[in-house]
Amino acid sequence: MHLSGNVPLATGILAALVAPASAFWRMPCSNPLVVERADPVVSPGAVSGHVHTIMGGSGFGFTMDYAQARASACSTCKVAQDMSNYWVPTLYYHAQNGSFISVDQVGGATIYYEQRRSDDEKLIAFPPGFRMLAGNPFLRNFTGDTASEAISFACIDFANPGPETNGFPTKNCPQGLRAQVFFPSCWDGVNLDSPDHKSHMSYPSVYNNGVCPPSHPKRFISLFYEVTWKVNDFKDMWTDGKWPFVLSSGDPTGFGYHGDFVNGWDVDVLQNAIDSCNSNDGTLESCPVLERLPSDGLQDCQIPPSIDEQVFGVLPALPGCNPIQNGPGNATPKSGCGAPTTFGPYKTYSSDLTASKGWEYIGCGYDSNSQRTLKGATFRDSAMTNEKCVDFCDGKGFSFAGMEFANECYCDNSLAADRAPKPGVLGNCDKKCAGDATEYCGGGGRMSLYHKCSGSGKCENVRFGVTGNTTTTAQSTVVSQSGVSTTRTTASSSTSSSTVKTSSQPSKSASSIATTRATPTGSSSNVTLPDGWKDAGCYIDPINPRALGIWAYYGKPVTSSGCAKECDSRGYKFAGTENGGQCFCGDALKGAGVADNTDCDMPCDGDADEICGGSARLSVFTKGDLSIRLARRRRH
Repeated sequence: MHLSGNVPLATGILAALVAPASAFWRMPCSNPLVVERADPVVSPGAVSGHVHTIMGGSGFGFTMDYAQARASACSTCKVAQDMSNYWVPTLYYHAQNGSFISVDQVGGATIYYEQRRSDDEKLIAFPPGFRMLAGNPFLRNFTGDTASEAISFACIDFANPGPETNGFPTKNCPQGLRAQVFFPSCWDGVNLDSPDHKSHMSYPSVYNNGVCPPSHPKRFISLFYEVTWKVNDFKDMWTDGKWPFVLSSGDPTGFGYHGDFVNGWDVDVLQNAIDSCNSNDGTLESCPVLERLPSDGLQDCQIPPSIDEQVFGVLPALPGCNPIQNGPGNATPKSGCGAPTTFGPYKTYSSDLTASKGWEYIGCGYDSNSQRTLKGATFRDSAMTNEKCVDFCDGKGFSFAGMEFANECYCDNSLAADRAPKPGVLGNCDKKCAGDATEYCGGGGRMSLYHKCSGSGKCENVRFGVTGNTTTTAQSTVVSQSGVSTTRTTASSSTSSSTVKTSSQPSKSASSIATTRATPTGSSSNVTLPDGWKDAGCYIDPINPRALGIWAYYGKPVTSSGCAKECDSRGYKFAGTENGGQCFCGDALKGAGVADNTDCDMPCDGDADEICGGSARLSVFTKGDLSIRLARRRRH
């Protein structure tokens, strides 16, 4: 476990003697919400460079803001008033034949909230819209600074314990590899985010304690993640005694481990907990203002992946373009390997029987061996499919059909409200049907539920998805004793991200803009640019930090034309589009390298006839003849 503060002297007088700086609580997250290449902090609106295992609220999306997080229907983490999202890179075993195998987690994660501060500091809650990144995915050596010290690994071996390390250990860990990241707790008091997602924050004088610098005078409660991986499953598969595991970013060292956080707390509740929960036993029970969710609900909270690629099992390569990069120099982003660069439609866990059978999927419900949810009729079949169960129930005059545990079918004419699917919750109906591996037939204590459509009403399957892609989402289902009524809402594909304040962003009003048709040099085509702007070509974006530091969200699907117009209206001299759907502005290209124009090959989300960069590649546009010279002079 992670120790916080001093060991108590006597449990009987613990509450009276414990110092505020030693108080903490520990929040379990039972399982991942989703595992895929998504990262709305570093890659908003786009496919991330590498796979993350993501915990927390179901409002998570490729683009998300505070309101979306707070609107989550469920969370994989235990505290009801917290709909934040927490994510880290995924771990893979690298086989001798070059393939990769996903490593299972032990549960999801343990999130610590620790009251670390000096005597004259007041701890404050994360404000609405706040987000941050800890660690550097491109790092391949220990640099000795507080950010590197904040990354650590515990090789859990009860028989032969050893010290924690900042990089991967070199021996097997029989009880698991615990990967740990401690986040900075000192805030500049102004910005909810920053171009590198770090500089609005700072570590105190010691990475996990100490005094905040004058530049970052506000002190948040400290955040610490633990995620444990079952590396012992591969104990007999090491080659030449060498550590065989890599992070999803292609990191075999562990120094590139990192974590992201997007705030979804009820801020008043979090502040109340900070002010009133002074126990150092770490239990949620000792903090009564924090409401605890039932464990079953945590396990049912999932969202379907929206990227058409395999992330589990045996893989020929790491998802994305992530070759192994050993270091000691920093890794460089790669592209052009043929990995998916777009997302949607989301994966479905139901069969569409609306046209063929006149039955609609209403979601994943609950069942019990001692008291069945559907009691009218039942049968088992080693060749069970959704169609076979629906035909059976329909033939006997029933209006509800439920498949469970791959080969069981149940029928009835009513569905109790407490057994019905929960609105917006995907559930654990993930067992493939015994008769068709392309279909899903419930799970353990979970039923894939179908309802016979009435002649006058709509016949439509419940839908789930990740907000921020091009797929409509969120159909809620309300079930009564006598039948089903549905209320459908559609999430906009242009969900906005939270407004980010940056001290470097000028406050300039938009004006009318004259436009001319650009003659592309190869980085983009069919782009309409503001007067005086030119196409500068394709550049490598170092990502951390960004070559162009201002993320420019303007409320519409991104085009290079729209991005250049937006940057011009804000008074910037550079505009760049990336990943098909990201827009950045700035007054200089920082750390960028010239790329082949063919590397910028992604059609824009807002207009497929325009090009919007590529993976870690910027389609760059500049205002005036001096722009390129300025960019190259400042490149470092």
